[in-house]
Amino acid sequence: MEEVQLPRAAEPQLLNGDWTEEREDAESVRRKRRKKKRNNNNNNTIRTAAPAGTNEAEGDDVEAGGVGDVTKQLEEQTLEEREKAEDAEEDGDEGENSAGKKKRKKRKKKASKGQTDPPSVPICELYPSGDFPNGEECEYPPSKDGRSAAWRSTSEEKRAMDRANEEMWSDFRQAAEAHRQVRSYVRTWIEPGMTMIDICEKLEDCSRRLIKENGLRAGLAFPTGCSINHCAAHYTPNAGDPTVLRHDDVCKIDFGTHINGRIIDCAFTVTFNPKFDRLLEAVRDATNTGIRFAGIDVRLCDVGETIQEVMESYEVEIDGKTYQVKPIRNLNGHSIGPYRIHSGKTVPIVKGGEATRMEEGEVYAIETFGSTGRGAVHDDMECSHYMKNFNVGHVPIRLPRAKHLLNVINENFGTLAFCRRWLDRLGESKYLMALKNLCDLGIVDPYPPLCDIKGSYTAQYEHTILLRPTCKEVVSRGDDY
Repeated sequence: MEEVQLPRAAEPQLLNGDWTEEREDAESVRRKRRKKKRNNNNNNTIRTAAPAGTNEAEGDDVEAGGVGDVTKQLEEQTLEEREKAEDAEEDGDEGENSAGKKKRKKRKKKASKGQTDPPSVPICELYPSGDFPNGEECEYPPSKDGRSAAWRSTSEEKRAMDRANEEMWSDFRQAAEAHRQVRSYVRTWIEPGMTMIDICEKLEDCSRRLIKENGLRAGLAFPTGCSINHCAAHYTPNAGDPTVLRHDDVCKIDFGTHINGRIIDCAFTVTFNPKFDRLLEAVRDATNTGIRFAGIDVRLCDVGETIQEVMESYEVEIDGKTYQVKPIRNLNGHSIGPYRIHSGKTVPIVKGGEATRMEEGEVYAIETFGSTGRGAVHDDMECSHYMKNFNVGHVPIRLPRAKHLLNVINENFGTLAFCRRWLDRLGESKYLMALKNLCDLGIVDPYPPLCDIKGSYTAQYEHTILLRPTCKEVVSRGDDY
């Protein structure tokens, strides 16, 4: 800061110095004028005392001519001095402006500079105006009677309602841009042989930088899921987990970012063996179908039915055996609320779900899971994901350690999901008994890994959509999927 302040302190001194020199130049010019006037007056006096016979009028003409010449010379001199002063001032200004321009250029560069490699510039600094990139904007599907929803984009009322929520949409877009850049970065380095802990920590470190983590105002919305093969969801490694990513693994990367509690929930699947390409294509197509059919007044069960129809139309051949891709019937998409990843409504991926309708202004995570196994998951393996119950009231706690842990959870995560690695990162230790106590009291809910039968493979794709008054925005859409 001191280095920045020194030039600013020096500038007024230079300016004052220039102004002092100009003032001294002007005063010297005035002194010269007065001196020449005195000389002229003396000459006048001499001429006035000239011998008789001298034409007085002639003397006046000479005087007039002399004064005129002097005045002209003084004007020319003054003009020259002014020009010199202006030139000097321009030179000085150019120097100062060059420095100023450099400063301005720096600011301009800061405003328009691109992302570094690896990414390190927060999204809010990449877009200082706050005008973050929009997601994919789509027209809502036509209603059952065939009426188009195109009128929404031109309705003044709907456009005004859209503008009224612009701050909220902007929060989602900022979080979505961070998600896009992080997942693009992850694809450049994730490879077989890496431990799952290294993958998650490297991803999360990048997310924290780009989202510019700031307590509960901005940060990670939930732990990074990196479920492998038959494990479909909710797996992230705990400390000491030696699991390594292998060439024949199917790994679901599911992570979230948030700004002011506006959550982006988005996931994709990573494979290295092309034999899984058809499985990934089936699930990606099913997710895009669900997004396409989702909209205001659409029944959730209808979305699930279309997803199932598309996914089951795919067959995959893996190691000489053919499988029909099955949607995992007990995993669903869901609505998203402020600081609440699952806010009440579920979006099924099979037929027969709820007939509840989607509503204007809601936010949904449309996610689908495809499996070569039974198409159903169960709790398995060691738990790593936890989340405070959103609706829990005051519950008396006896254990001092449990009280302390709850304070840590409230301060750092609130009602957002967290994992044991994140508690370790905060310096907490010997907290397992306290965490179990909070779970037993119903204050915190555990979310263990969800697995299909061993030997099967599962894949996942997910996007967050905004049901805006004017259109449907797939806010997390990117060039990758």
